[in-house]
Amino acid sequence: MATDVNLLETGELEIIGRLVDASNASLLCKLADETKVIYKPIAGERPLWDFPDGNLASREVAAYYLSEVGNFKVVPRTVLREGPFGLGAVQEWIEVSEEVDVIATAQSHDSQIRKLALFDIVINNADRKFGHILITSDQIVFGCDHGVSLHEENKLRTVIWQFAELDLLPLEIEQLSSLLNVIDRDYLKKLLNENEIEAIFERVGVLLKDGRFATPNPNWPAVPWPPY
Repeated sequence: MATDVNLLETGELEIIGRLVDASNASLLCKLADETKVIYKPIAGERPLWDFPDGNLASREVAAYYLSEVGNFKVVPRTVLREGPFGLGAVQEWIEVSEEVDVIATAQSHDSQIRKLALFDIVINNADRKFGHILITSDQIVFGCDHGVSLHEENKLRTVIWQFAELDLLPLEIEQLSSLLNVIDRDYLKKLLNENEIEAIFERVGVLLKDGRFATPNPNWPAVPWPPY
């Protein structure tokens, strides 16, 4: 069952745990209806040399927005709100299936993985690891941890490269064209700077012009390390 949007945006967050493997503070919380969420306070972000301080949570929310308006539907509902440790990103918790081989699925030509790969090009995801791919018992694929994305420079780094140079499908071309017409620049200005917003339009424009999936940037590592 999807998390109640009002609870997600304003409900009290009770901290019940912490994801110890996360590079930034990621706190497991529950809402009043017992549903779980991940709370990533800006105060717990580690500075990165190529991303502005205190900006990763905004990128998480921007990625969710683009996933929704672009009809990718691959990012769990995410909001920017106050929590026990201040302003941060709060995202629906996705229960994953322990029976699924994430690595095998992520390197397959599954249509949902293809959709995630296209989305990562749009948001310029610099950190698509196997551990950031969530697969439910119903075989629905989600992606998480999009704080290191939406940079104005080409930083695409992912474990999903099997679609590189493949031609875009007609429905994908239609989807990308529609995305350019529905993006609300004023909304994104609350989350990103002008250059980063313009870069979204440029990346989608290149995809439409080339008509195929992107290839690795020769000046940037193609795969995040560690890959999981």
